[in-house]
Amino acid sequence: MIRPLLVRGMLVGLGAGVLAFAFAFAFGEPQVQHAIDFEDHLARLHHEPAEAELVSRGVQRTLGLLTGTVVMGVALGGLFSLVFAWAYGRIGAMSPRLTAAVLAVGAYLTITVVPFTKYPANPPTVGNPDTIDKRTVLFVTMIAITILAAVAAARVRRQLLGRLGAWNAALVAAAAFLPVVAAAELVLPAVHETPAGFPADVLYRFRLASLGINLTLWTTIGLGFGAAAQRLLVPSVAPRPAVAGSAKPV
Repeated sequence: MIRPLLVRGMLVGLGAGVLAFAFAFAFGEPQVQHAIDFEDHLARLHHEPAEAELVSRGVQRTLGLLTGTVVMGVALGGLFSLVFAWAYGRIGAMSPRLTAAVLAVGAYLTITVVPFTKYPANPPTVGNPDTIDKRTVLFVTMIAITILAAVAAARVRRQLLGRLGAWNAALVAAAAFLPVVAAAELVLPAVHETPAGFPADVLYRFRLASLGINLTLWTTIGLGFGAAAQRLLVPSVAPRPAVAGSAKPV
């Protein structure tokens, strides 16, 4: 059963990547272009030579962006299907569609929203190129801590479910999750590399677009894979044909 789920997850991820590209092209790319224009303006003020483009801007914003979102969508869809295969039936008596929806919401919160509160997205041109490795490690570390805290909180909820009930067990799990995340955000170093004078509205819209792109990915994966898994795991039962000559009920 793993292979059919994996195939469906990757196909749904492919569609999610295409939709994410459309969203990114409409809402994210204009902000990236504004950021590039700002960097070019600073370079001209400081009489810095223009850097040669290895890939043209037109290719970056079309084929390059599409390739990136599709590859990400397929990878996330495949990974999501494997997590679903493990979680189905273990996180509660839920249908495949509801299980997929819960996992997608959890993924969006733990992989995108919570780490975003510590390390929000910046346009590609913003930041010191020499610190990109450090920033990547910090961001991945925040994601890993958030995921581990969420898994631990889910285990706490499951263990307390019988004694405290669903609502109280969820409150205790949240009380266990939030301090871990808060401690991580206090301990991990902050990153402040936005150049002085960078347009605040551009930064704000880019970060909103970043959240929207991820929301598009996870919503499509959650709903699309949930529907596919529902058809695979819970096949519909066709009504039995009426027997000829059978007596009709009075």
